[in-house]
Amino acid sequence: MGDLATGMRYLGQGQKWVLRNGRWFGFGLLPALVTLVLYAAALAALALWAGDLVVWATPFADDWDSPWPGLLRGALTALLFAGGLLLAVLTFTAVTLLVGDPFYESLSEKVEESVGGVAEGPDIPLLRSLWISLRDSLYVLTRALVLAVPLFALGFVPVLGQTVVPVLGLAVSGFFLTLELTSVAMQRRAIPVRERLRMLRGRKALALGFGGPLVLSFLVPLAAVFLMPGAVAGAALLVRDLADGDSPTDGGDDGGAGGHGGASGAGGGGPRPEGHPG
Repeated sequence: MGDLATGMRYLGQGQKWVLRNGRWFGFGLLPALVTLVLYAAALAALALWAGDLVVWATPFADDWDSPWPGLLRGALTALLFAGGLLLAVLTFTAVTLLVGDPFYESLSEKVEESVGGVAEGPDIPLLRSLWISLRDSLYVLTRALVLAVPLFALGFVPVLGQTVVPVLGLAVSGFFLTLELTSVAMQRRAIPVRERLRMLRGRKALALGFGGPLVLSFLVPLAAVFLMPGAVAGAALLVRDLADGDSPTDGGDDGGAGGHGGASGAGGGGPRPEGHPG
């Protein structure tokens, strides 16, 4: 329970940090708003044309007696849209981080500066950094889908789908959401995605304490947009604990350095790598 509470504390500290530093909250809000508009347009298009797509994909049902073609196509249309929603939930954070890579890199660095210094990392050009982020996000998404798709199917099983499956789904989503959000600070430390996965597996309760409440809050319309800046800030604090062995208790009010010791093992007090945007 200790790690679970610690993960929740980092999430709360991240939200408090961006609220104290309003300029950075607005700065981190832009990528999430852009991603929201893109996803809303994609889901609206799916809702509009899902029925036509299902009819095109099931020509064999044209000769069936009524009402079977309608029942089949209605069920497939609902499944198609539900699958689109599941994919949107699983990928929203990854796409937002990719769209806002320069924004969130700067935000993450500022948070670390406020609690003792930014970890040193390799000098990586912007395009190379974006490619690494995309590659790592696809790796994480593939791993998440391996677990999410069977859970999605089991959700239609009576009793099991309304009790055990939602809890497992929350745990899986929370874990992988934490993995995505910590990628900003982890990549700055040149920690490969497979190593990040191993580190979080060793601290599952910490990951669930951070990501679980976020998953639940994302069920509220627009909550994901407004919580993203604080989630990135909190993830930066979590990484200092997970990767550096540092345990900051709070961020500075003004975004300046001070309050805590530098990150150990990663050059915590070093300068920001010049290859990163921001």
